[in-house]
Amino acid sequence: MKLVFCGTPRFAVPTLEALPEAGHDVALVVSQPDRPVGRKQELTAPPVKQTALAAGLEVTQPEKIRNNEEFRARLEAIRPDAIIVVAYGRIIPPWMLALPRLGCINLHASLLPKYRGAAPIQWAVANGENVTGNTTMLLEEGLDTGPILLQAAFGIDRKHTSADLFEELAIGGAPLVVKTLAGLQEGSIEPRRQDDARATLAPLLTREDGRMDFGARTADELKNRWRGFQPWPGAFTLFEGKKLIVHDMNVAMGVDIGASSIPLPGHVAVRRDESLAVCCAGGTWLELLELQLEGKKRMSAGEFLRGHLLTTGMKLG
Repeated sequence: MKLVFCGTPRFAVPTLEALPEAGHDVALVVSQPDRPVGRKQELTAPPVKQTALAAGLEVTQPEKIRNNEEFRARLEAIRPDAIIVVAYGRIIPPWMLALPRLGCINLHASLLPKYRGAAPIQWAVANGENVTGNTTMLLEEGLDTGPILLQAAFGIDRKHTSADLFEELAIGGAPLVVKTLAGLQEGSIEPRRQDDARATLAPLLTREDGRMDFGARTADELKNRWRGFQPWPGAFTLFEGKKLIVHDMNVAMGVDIGASSIPLPGHVAVRRDESLAVCCAGGTWLELLELQLEGKKRMSAGEFLRGHLLTTGMKLG
């Protein structure tokens, strides 16, 4: 088939690579413009553009697409059989949805209708899900509401962070898109409407999502959120009014802070082995393994305790 591919980050790269390998003609790759990256804010091409250029594919990077007449004329001239959209980061306008004969096919990293939105992988992990997956769907004007084409489930290991799962779902999504195209061409796939009553949302992450609420969440819940919010926004609390980033943690068992004390959420227990635990909702405990105080270097809990006056019964947050 003749295709147009729309994508921007690393997640979209395996699918872009798989399409020509499957014999498809990727006539144009559409990606977001180069952006400043890193401390030096050097202008950097997105991963999809880098991959496309290395493969000799034609690339365009329009800043806007909804009312871009030049871009519209270019796509109409190509007359693609399908437009493949993988983590492009732009809303596809109605004229573009109606252009290809097979429609605009999107790869979404969840088992729709669960986790519609910008951060499905992060929220699936953060909510402690055991299973997620990929869905191919026909795009329509609603947010991830289009008819489902194919789905593939992936188990979530309790050791998985969202960063781990990103790579697995990216690689697993590529053959699903290829299979979807073959099924549409053959007429063997029947699009099915989503059950809106079962829909859940996965909104864009904010910095505040990383704040640890010891009173409202158990140790398990906080650990899951830390896993889900890697590499950003991570997990943080406050110590003496300063931001304290927690780089690693474990659910702790059998924490004893003395018979005369009643631990409250946010209260810490400093143990003899130089480990540090914090009380969470439901009387659960979280062991803080690696810490970084605002403006300081990352260090183990033992190193942190040797450098800061923190005793059992003190409060974080």
